[in-house]
Amino acid sequence: MKHYHMEKELKINSVDFKSDTALKEKLWVAIPVALLVGLLTVLIYNHYADFSWNGLVEGFNEDFLAFFLIGVFAQLVDGTLGMGYGATSTSFLLAYGVPPVISSTGVHVAEMFTTGASAISHHRFGNINKKLVKNLLIPGVLGSIIGAYLLSDVINGDVIKPFIAVYMIVLAVIIIRKALKKTIVKKKTKKLGILATFGGFMDAVGGGGWGPIVTSTLLGRGRNPRYTIGSVNAAEFAVSFASGITFMLFGGIHGWQVIIGLIVGGVIAAPVGAYLVNKIQRKPMMIAVGILIILLSLKTLSKLL
Repeated sequence: MKHYHMEKELKINSVDFKSDTALKEKLWVAIPVALLVGLLTVLIYNHYADFSWNGLVEGFNEDFLAFFLIGVFAQLVDGTLGMGYGATSTSFLLAYGVPPVISSTGVHVAEMFTTGASAISHHRFGNINKKLVKNLLIPGVLGSIIGAYLLSDVINGDVIKPFIAVYMIVLAVIIIRKALKKTIVKKKTKKLGILATFGGFMDAVGGGGWGPIVTSTLLGRGRNPRYTIGSVNAAEFAVSFASGITFMLFGGIHGWQVIIGLIVGGVIAAPVGAYLVNKIQRKPMMIAVGILIILLSLKTLSKLL
């Protein structure tokens, strides 16, 4: 009889544990979806006047198509490499002649949606290490809020433009260097909080950098690429959300074409990127993306000098 009761208790505990785990699993999808629906509602409510029928028709021109293609390409790069969405899209936008504040705001508001789609996709494909996500989350969010506030309210965008282009070249060199490393010795990752804070700050100010700084450092310490890319992408959702909200509060939103083009392109490409993460050869792709970012940044610098 005692044995029967123990068995019954074990079964009940097992069912409770499974339902608790199932609830937690659902939250990984439910929270991003709820935040994105809330954000979309607020944006439509506050800016519905901008979306007149004539405005929408005029908005779907070759500029919109260019921003859409930038969104698709940047998200494919980010989904497969775990880095480069901000760096790729910002480099293209600056080269296209979009001012830094509009490009950084556009990239971060778009990233709120694309990283949400990417986080859900990576979760579906089982690419996430939840402990790593939790360690990166709060420091990354704090760094991004500080950076977004400074760019919106303190720093002059025109003055910082050449520095952002140089910063993009540095990020590209980091990406190429990581790709060319022959053997990676696995080391324990220390000071994750400092790494995440710096990554979040530079990402907000420069319009990109979370992936190249955080992902490349973790991969350089020999962490598993699949789980590192999935986890850094999942944490990036919170980082982008924080900086995007900060940009909205302090700088308002400008450049709707940029934002919607990047969002539509990025959301379409997100599941493809999450699927390709285990299929694609990383090293040639990293080198190609690094070279592309350098060329785009040099083009931006040549216009400024």
